[in-house]
Amino acid sequence: MLTRFEVGGRSVLYLDEATLLDATKNVRGGNPVLFPSPGPLAGERFARGGKAGAMKQHGFARNLAWSARDRGDDAVTLALEADDATRAQYPWDFALAYRYSLSGATLRIDQRIENRGREPLPFAAGFHPYFLVPDADKKAARIPTGATRGWDNVGKQVVGVGPIDLSAKEVDLHLFDHGADEATLHLADGARVVVRASPQYRRWVIWTLAGKDFVCLEPWTAPADALNTGDGLIEVAPGAAVDLFVSFTLA
Repeated sequence: MLTRFEVGGRSVLYLDEATLLDATKNVRGGNPVLFPSPGPLAGERFARGGKAGAMKQHGFARNLAWSARDRGDDAVTLALEADDATRAQYPWDFALAYRYSLSGATLRIDQRIENRGREPLPFAAGFHPYFLVPDADKKAARIPTGATRGWDNVGKQVVGVGPIDLSAKEVDLHLFDHGADEATLHLADGARVVVRASPQYRRWVIWTLAGKDFVCLEPWTAPADALNTGDGLIEVAPGAAVDLFVSFTLA
C-alpha cells in the first residue's frame, strides 16, 4: 500500500506508524486499497450470480501481500492475483495490476482489473486516502461539493448536503450526487489536495474523527454492499479487463 506521499518536503498523507507495524491492526493512514467491495457487506456476507462469500469491511486486498514489478525511479506496479485464500471469500479468478507513478506534484494510480475466469467478474473498487490535516486546522478546511443528498453514516440516515463541518466529532458522509470526476480538499493555509478519478468512481466518501490529524476523501465506484445490491457494481467479461485511475495532486 501507499504509505507516504511528499511534495517539496510536505507530507500529503497522514500515517499512524503503530498501526502500520502491527499486523493485527488495520493500517490507519496512507492509502489503503478497497477491493472487491468498499464499505461493509450486510452481515459481512454476499450472494451474487449463484455464488456466495463473506468478507470484512472494505474487502481483503488491503490486508494481503502484493508483488512488486516494473520498478523505476518514479513508478512501480503492484500485482495481486486470486488464490485459494481469496476464492474462499470471493469465488472468482481475478488479477490486479496497480501502477503507482509520480509526475511533479501528482501521484497517479492506474488500475487494471482482469477477469481470468469463465464467468463475469463482479466488483467494486475504491481507495481510502488519509490526508494530513492537523486537528486544529479542520475548522478552516473545506471540501466543496455539488451534492444535494448523502448518507450520514453516523446518524444512519439520508441527509441534505450543505457546508461540511470537518471539525465535528465525526464526519462519515457518503455523497450521492457529487456530480464530478474530482473533489478538492482545501487546507487552512491555502493549499489544496485535488483527487481526480475515472468516471466509474461515482461515490465520494468523507470521513474524519475529532482529535485525529486526518481527513479522508475517498473515491469509490459503488456504495457499500454493492455485491448484494448490485448498485454501481462493475462486471468484467471473461478474458477481459477494466482500466481505472485515481490521482492525488498537491496544488
